[in-house]
Amino acid sequence: MRLLRLLGVAVVLALAAGGYLHFRLHRPYRAFQGAVFLDFPRGTSTEAMADELAKAGVVRSRWDFVLARLGAHGRRLQAGEYRFDNAASPREVYDRIARGDIFYYELVVPEGKNMFDIAAAVEHLGLFKADAFLAAARDPRMIRDLDPQAPTLEGYLFPDTYRVRRRTTPEELCRTMTGKFREVWGNLRTSAKLHDTVTLASLVEREGKVAPERPLIAAVFQNRLRIGMKLDCDPTTIYAALLDHRYRGTIYKSDLESDNAYNTYRHAGLPPGPIANPGLASLEAVLNPADSEALYFVLRPGNSGAHEFSNNIAAHEAAIARYRRGLQR
Repeated sequence: MRLLRLLGVAVVLALAAGGYLHFRLHRPYRAFQGAVFLDFPRGTSTEAMADELAKAGVVRSRWDFVLARLGAHGRRLQAGEYRFDNAASPREVYDRIARGDIFYYELVVPEGKNMFDIAAAVEHLGLFKADAFLAAARDPRMIRDLDPQAPTLEGYLFPDTYRVRRRTTPEELCRTMTGKFREVWGNLRTSAKLHDTVTLASLVEREGKVAPERPLIAAVFQNRLRIGMKLDCDPTTIYAALLDHRYRGTIYKSDLESDNAYNTYRHAGLPPGPIANPGLASLEAVLNPADSEALYFVLRPGNSGAHEFSNNIAAHEAAIARYRRGLQR
């Protein structure tokens, strides 16, 4: 009888201890305040992580985190930087690190954005100052093996969604973006001259808001280049004004008359380099232009972004007149 009583007491104590442990491991630590970043290098032990978490106030004590391994089914903790910004239980903290919920900034770079746009985006995210990114983007050395003519990294900062770690440098980000370009360009398996292809693709990207028109726009520009006709491409004039720090939101007569080498209203041929960062579709449009003799295009009336293409100046002027009448309605 005494043995049974002792067993009963032991069971009650075990249940109480188990209940307390469960409560302790699953209760959020309410004393946690603020946002904390913790970086765990590869090879950091569970005990070392526990010490850092307790010191930062993410968990009540190091033992809470160490004990959270119970029931974790042997899952390994993942190295990386983590952001803790609200109260969580030791088990929730353990599960986050076991899942590898590493903190990243998500940088979205749409097709056709230039290095100034990207610089503004990284500053808005809080990664680093725009000027720091521009300083890295203006140094073409990391792409010179592909394009010895590249004046900057413009055109090679490939549009994509990037997961960027907090301590990433501007140079590291540029290397990641140009690395993505290298991958895409390599998959195209073309012998076309890279510099001219990317430069022309950047013009197509900026002009072609309607995807099916891009091969036609590429054909227009290539037709003009073939006969020595100036490209008269508005986005190049805008880019020239940006480089000269005088773009005012629209194109003025003084912009069209600018002697900047990127202004294709003043200078024949391609500009010295890309004016934006083209996506895959625009690169493919330049490599596979439409079979067309068109030399001109102008926006159609309305907001579709579509263009009317013409083979001669008379047809083009008629298309311009239709566009202007549409604006007056």
